[in-house]
Amino acid sequence: MVHPDNGVEQPAAGRPVVLRGGTVLTMDAAHTVLTDADVLVVDDRIAAVGRQLDVPEGTAEVDATGGIVMPGMIDTHRHMWQTAMRGYGADWTLTQYFVWYYLEHGRAFRPEDVHAGNLLSAWDALEAGVTTTVDWSHGLQTVDHAEAAADALLAVPGRFVLAYGNIQAGPWEWATDGSVQAFLRRRRDEGRLGLQLAFDVTGDPAFPEKAAFEAARELDLPVTTHAGVWGATNDDGIRLMHEHGFMTPETVYVHAATLTADSYHRIAATGGSISVSTESEQSAGQGYPPTWQVRQHGIPVSLSMDTSVWWSSDLFSAMRTTLGADRSREHMEAHEKGETVTSVHLRAEQVVDWATRGGAQALGRDDLGSLEVGKKADVVLIKNDRSPVSFPLLNPYGHVAFQAQRGDVHTVLVDGRVVKSEHQLVGADLAAVRRSVDATVEHLRASMGEEAWTAGMNPELPSEELLDNPYSYTEYKSASTHGARRSDELGDEIG
Repeated sequence: MVHPDNGVEQPAAGRPVVLRGGTVLTMDAAHTVLTDADVLVVDDRIAAVGRQLDVPEGTAEVDATGGIVMPGMIDTHRHMWQTAMRGYGADWTLTQYFVWYYLEHGRAFRPEDVHAGNLLSAWDALEAGVTTTVDWSHGLQTVDHAEAAADALLAVPGRFVLAYGNIQAGPWEWATDGSVQAFLRRRRDEGRLGLQLAFDVTGDPAFPEKAAFEAARELDLPVTTHAGVWGATNDDGIRLMHEHGFMTPETVYVHAATLTADSYHRIAATGGSISVSTESEQSAGQGYPPTWQVRQHGIPVSLSMDTSVWWSSDLFSAMRTTLGADRSREHMEAHEKGETVTSVHLRAEQVVDWATRGGAQALGRDDLGSLEVGKKADVVLIKNDRSPVSFPLLNPYGHVAFQAQRGDVHTVLVDGRVVKSEHQLVGADLAAVRRSVDATVEHLRASMGEEAWTAGMNPELPSEELLDNPYSYTEYKSASTHGARRSDELGDEIG
């Protein structure tokens, strides 16, 4: 059938689909890579993986020749409700982020604003081949906000986890609220929507977060927490969680960038995983991305992009920045000792694994993250015949990690359903999404006032000293000596 929204031919619901002739990254434990191979999807499962597969009569065929077929990517930490503010905080620090959302303007978000951000972010994820996203939803000031967040996620044919949070109240308050718990019980396992609780542990010796952990245990929900964030959370929080028995294999520790070996030992011993948001950690200042440390301690890793108020919203960027950060640290440490790195430790295959199987492991979903018979059919085809970057395809892991972009995502299946085909989303009314996002932006600008809106987007520059250059062939003196002068005056002086 032809979908009316974009005119792209779509397989009818329930019709098998086979992706033919691609390079298949199975991401299985044996590191199996197949060339000129097929992936057959029947109903919501992977039915077969191999070369020249026999398929049921009437199977829809997708030509994957020259492309890469891989599992759907999994983002384990994304503040989806903030996506209507895309790019607004490009020049923020973490402190400016906290002030804007926690102290000044975060309260201005209405339920419909959370809905708009989530709807935009959900389609955004699918378009980039991210088939499962954890909505780290700490903007849920009321249950009405939570209903709006969940409704938006359920309106999009992706796989999502609503991690319930509220930065405007202590977790011991909202997590024990009867209306919140009723919402969580009612929404449990609704469609493709999973649930977590999302809150941070400050390290207060009184451990007020204990009540929230007890609520999570009673509701049988995992906890995801920002751990090891410079100036916000630290080893004391990890120690308190451990001493009270609240560190479990289902716990996801986001960032974990300023922890000591003691905390990494506790996480490793209790089986938890770490969600690394490299773009965020490098730019905002949570701490240096801890990938080399978590590898040393054998802690499972997943990747995440954090928030579109700053950064790109795809895991291609996450993979390449993670490789860059880990390798630059390795080189810098060697150079400080007068040594040269001749072979890097972190490889492209590892970050692709973190973006797929790592996310599945973090969420306790052994039916996701790899292309193996019987697993859920969340599948991505990277292919772009219109791009010179699409060939030659020599190192498929390296191609995914360093060469591919969201525009190269040709086809996406979630639960066996085609949600992107021939580079176009299926069933996405982006004009309607845009209208709702525009309404949110208009509301926020009006509630803040134009001066505050502009100031929030353009934080003041810190003062900067310009050093004199001793290797000068003129009488020019730097601005640090004479202050700023017009360019024509400088031209007269040095001309």
